[in-house]
Amino acid sequence: MTRIVKAKDGVDEGARILRDGGLVVFPTETVYGLGANAYDEKAVANIFKAKGRPQDNPLIVHISSLEQVKDIAVDIPDEFYALAERFMPGPLTVILKKSDKIPYVVTAGGETVGVRMPKNTYTRELISKSFPLAAPSANRSKHISPTTAQHVYEDLNGEVELILDDGPCQVGIESTVLDLTVDVPTILRPGAVTAEMLLDIVGQVSQNGKVIKIAKAPGMKYTHYAPKVDTVTAVNIEHAANEYDKQVSLGKNPVIVARDIYRDVVGERNLISLGVTVEDYTRNIYSALHTAEKAYDYIIVEELHGHGLEASVMNRVTKAAGGKEV
Repeated sequence: MTRIVKAKDGVDEGARILRDGGLVVFPTETVYGLGANAYDEKAVANIFKAKGRPQDNPLIVHISSLEQVKDIAVDIPDEFYALAERFMPGPLTVILKKSDKIPYVVTAGGETVGVRMPKNTYTRELISKSFPLAAPSANRSKHISPTTAQHVYEDLNGEVELILDDGPCQVGIESTVLDLTVDVPTILRPGAVTAEMLLDIVGQVSQNGKVIKIAKAPGMKYTHYAPKVDTVTAVNIEHAANEYDKQVSLGKNPVIVARDIYRDVVGERNLISLGVTVEDYTRNIYSALHTAEKAYDYIIVEELHGHGLEASVMNRVTKAAGGKEV
């Protein structure tokens, strides 16, 4: 039976479980992670089993100090340390060449590894008392990513011994993934650390500029973040309202997921609020989708339009909807 324990009270127990080869769910500022000793091939394999995750989808290694990077990666470029000084701890994963200490089960057979230092104090303490942790998001494969301990429990109860609960995640979408093993640093997955922010450090980045043939980063090769019911995005709130009315006429029980600024347009239609700002939207989107799929059979999500954080969160929302737009 899976137990939920407050993170501040469960660090020592979590470290013991990890040292014994077990799995522990830990909080980060992005989403909750499902972690195992990154150096233990057998323990890492159990992550894939618990999630139902394809083994050709690599994992990120989470660290508590920059010293640990030297055991995880080789030929580390100076840009990594410059990025780390600015963005670590934080929602940035950097792709480096892997060391021999990292088993291929972590990297899906590849020669590169993603490295990230989460902001959460209890998680960094957990890592410092055990090992660097290989971890994806703590949900069943292809389902919505978890931003609360309860989301994890609903997906993975019985698959993991301990969930460390530190409340809702503050960022709410997965980390930016930046590949430093190519000639031009390349964003493989957008996130809260945007291209504009990275330019200050690396000078130039590539984003959506070429086709990635091999999945170097988590969340690229498979459909992710998807609710269990039909989901679409709406170009604007008027389109959302029209789609809502259409689905009602077809006998559906739909809901609009949007910011409070559109309450007047939504009117008496079912609404799950995403707050007011873009930051609110990003923080709340996964939780809103979790809520929506339990109570409704059709989800209509407000689209954001713009660059930076807007583009990052829409990357997730578009995948959740399978590209379906109204």
